[in-house]
Amino acid sequence: MTVRLNPYIGFRDQARAALDFYHAVFRGDVTISTFGEAGMAQDPADADKVMHGQLEGENGLLLMASDAPTGMEGPDVSNISVSLSGDDEEALTRYWNGLADDAKTVIEPLTKAPWGDTFGMVTDRFGVTWLVNISGAGD
Repeated sequence: MTVRLNPYIGFRDQARAALDFYHAVFRGDVTISTFGEAGMAQDPADADKVMHGQLEGENGLLLMASDAPTGMEGPDVSNISVSLSGDDEEALTRYWNGLADDAKTVIEPLTKAPWGDTFGMVTDRFGVTWLVNISGAGD
């Protein structure tokens, strides 16, 4: 038996663009189902919106996303951050660089932290905040 906890990010109407961006960062496979394909578009403007999108990235990463249909309250600002951590310095640095590309804010550059790891924090171009911690990097 398996249990997984993974981020599911809600957007007003940017889920497809966000999944394309995250696919470029995390690689892997993306699957997208739209409201129209599922026969769930009550408003014709929602037909191409993402009802469910899933990225199965390298290293077992799983990220899901969807758009809010018309009439449903969309997300404004999330108080959730997504954390990436481990000791694969090459992969985590590559993820950091991808997420930081055209970011809204680099909150903390990817640098040596007081606890000895390499750490950075960024709010990406879609407003999602990411924390990256590389254990023992640069030792």
